[in-house]
Amino acid sequence: MNSKSKLLTIVAITLTTSVFAVGMVTAQTKLTNQSKVTINGIGAVKVGMNLPEAALHAKLYVSYAGNDSCYYLQGEGDLKDISFMVTKDDAKSRQKYVTSDVIARVDIDDPRVTTVSGAKIGDTEARIKSLYPGQIKVTPHNYVQKGHYLTLIPRDKADQNYRVVFETDGQRVTRYRSGKLPEVEFVEGCS
Repeated sequence: MNSKSKLLTIVAITLTTSVFAVGMVTAQTKLTNQSKVTINGIGAVKVGMNLPEAALHAKLYVSYAGNDSCYYLQGEGDLKDISFMVTKDDAKSRQKYVTSDVIARVDIDDPRVTTVSGAKIGDTEARIKSLYPGQIKVTPHNYVQKGHYLTLIPRDKADQNYRVVFETDGQRVTRYRSGKLPEVEFVEGCS
């Protein structure tokens, strides 16, 4: 093989490898119903992200207009049971960002979506408590007789502004959400 052929072969292999690597990174960052919920988001979509950043990872549409300071974005297709509360970030507003609307919390109504510890809709209250020993605060549900809110309070000081709130019917998880205080504790969402 002459030097020109070797160079073309090396360039072709390098380009192919680069395109493949970029495709893998893009695929890994797209939100799916297999993405894991953390105390500050789901998959690559994190609390505090502005809307253009979040849109890079998930197809979202406005599902509830609410008002200018609080509204919801809904996932599409397989993500239709995942919604994102959007609120204003005062610091970004003062700094003249393109948008000061940021993700404040993630609401999960899809039983296939789990937390990084494996918690999901349908789990018993006992299972949630066993997954997060000593970190669950139990309070009565505002609207479901015998129901509860099981609130995960993180131990790490860096995470003290975040929570995961599991809603139950008194026995099993019916839905849950993760995000920052105070929004994650808004029982009625943006209402």
